[in-house]
Amino acid sequence: MSGVTTHVLDLAAGRPAAGVAVRLERQAGDTWQSVGQGTTDADGRLRDLVPAGADLETGRYRLTFATGPYFAASGIASFHPEVAVAFEVAAPREHHHVPLLVSPFGYTTYRGS
Repeated sequence: MSGVTTHVLDLAAGRPAAGVAVRLERQAGDTWQSVGQGTTDADGRLRDLVPAGADLETGRYRLTFATGPYFAASGIASFHPEVAVAFEVAAPREHHHVPLLVSPFGYTTYRGS
């Protein structure tokens, strides 16, 4: 399992959000460097954002979720074209699970387990 995972739930539809493109980046000075990317599966999960065998480093990371295209694919207008969630990794050997609960006009997130 990756050091960073996510799970996207569509609150408006009451089901997992399958097919959401997600990008993971690490801040390096004033820029963001790509760490990994993928698309949520049928259960709304993405388990392999960090390449196999790669270790996390301490620092600031950002997950960017392509929520606009997800809703547009179902013909639903949405307010946020993407959701960017920045978070700190202080213990690189710990698992970092960052769920996203999304609707067409809002979202929330937290550190999961």
